Amino acid sequence: MPINEPVSSYISRFSETINTVSGKSHIIYGWDASEPIIIYAITASMNMPKGYTSSNTSVHFMNYHFVWCPKYRRKVIVSDVESRLQDIIKDTANENNWEIIALETMPDHVHLFIKADPTVAPNNIIARIKGKSSRILRNEFPTLKSRLPTLWTRSYFFSTHGHVSSETIKKYVEEQKSI
Repeated sequence: MPINEPVSSYISRFSETINTVSGKSHIIYGWDASEPIIIYAITASMNMPKGYTSSNTSVHFMNYHFVWCPKYRRKVIVSDVESRLQDIIKDTANENNWEIIALETMPDHVHLFIKADPTVAPNNIIARIKGKSSRILRNEFPTLKSRLPTLWTRSYFFSTHGHVSSETIKKYVEEQKSI
C-alpha cells in the first residue's frame, strides 16, 4: 500500500479485486508489524465440500452424536411420550438453528446425531434439549412425575464426527431401532 493512499480506498480496491476473482469472499482486517494494515482475503469458494458451513469468521463442520437415558434407565419413552419427545427435540433444534441428521428413540435411551455451530458447546446443546424436554414431558404426562424423581440422568455420551463418518453414524443411529 502506498504511503499517500488512504486506507479506505486501498481496502475498497482490494475488496473489488477479490470479489471479481472469486465471486464471494470474506475480508478479514488485521495488523502486521511490517505494514500499517494488512488485509487478508479468505475466499469462500463455490467448491466448498458438502456439509461445511461458513460464517463471517470461520468455516466449520461440527456433528455431534449424543446418547442419553431416563433416570434408572426406565423404559418410559413409549407411544405418546416418544412422539412428543421427538417433536420437542425437533422444535428445540429449529429454535437454535441446529440441523438434526438422525434421531432415534428407544424405550430406555435416545440417540441424536446433530449438526451445530461451533460457538455452542456440546454441553449447552444437550442441556437445552434435556432441560426443555424434561420440563414439558413431566408437565404433560403426570405418570412420569410419579415414576421418576427427574426424567433424565445427569450423564450423557457424546462424540464428534467429521464428514467421512457422518453417513456411517446416521446409519448406525437409524439401525438402533431394529435391535
